[in-house]
Amino acid sequence: METPRITVQADICHGKPCIRGMRYPVSLVLELLASGMSHAEVLADYPALEEADIRACLVYGARLSDLKTLPYAAS
Repeated sequence: METPRITVQADICHGKPCIRGMRYPVSLVLELLASGMSHAEVLADYPALEEADIRACLVYGARLSDLKTLPYAAS
């Protein structure tokens, strides 16, 4: 799942997918958007983030939800 702005490193946030190697998990951004925050509000609260980071999180989430089988799903 190639999304250059989304990185996974074992020593950052316990290996969770994060934005550009920073300690901002993709899940945080997706939760903020799901709670009703606008892109502008997220960017205002997290000035290190960029609009392209938010779009990358959305793409990552969309691609993840399109997997045929989740790795942790029971058979």
